[in-house]
Amino acid sequence: MPPFLNTIIEWLRAGYPDGVPEADYIPLLALLRRRLADDEVREIAAELTRSGELPADKTDILVMITKVTNEMPSETDVARVQARLHAWPHDE
Repeated sequence: MPPFLNTIIEWLRAGYPDGVPEADYIPLLALLRRRLADDEVREIAAELTRSGELPADKTDILVMITKVTNEMPSETDVARVQARLHAWPHDE
């Protein structure tokens, strides 16, 4: 198991020595949800620009984030990529 995953499991076991109650699974998963790093936002915006996907709609961004992360993107990450694309010609 990757060290990062071991750290999370140890943290959960320390906080829930008798196991995680059913009602706490969803809040815990929300806390553990991955967020795009700033370099991933730049990478996704650059790839959309290179591929000629501009103007990129929400679906284009969702697909590209999924390709990069192999995970379902959050609305926050989609908004970050949209903001990056909107500013693209001005921030280079």
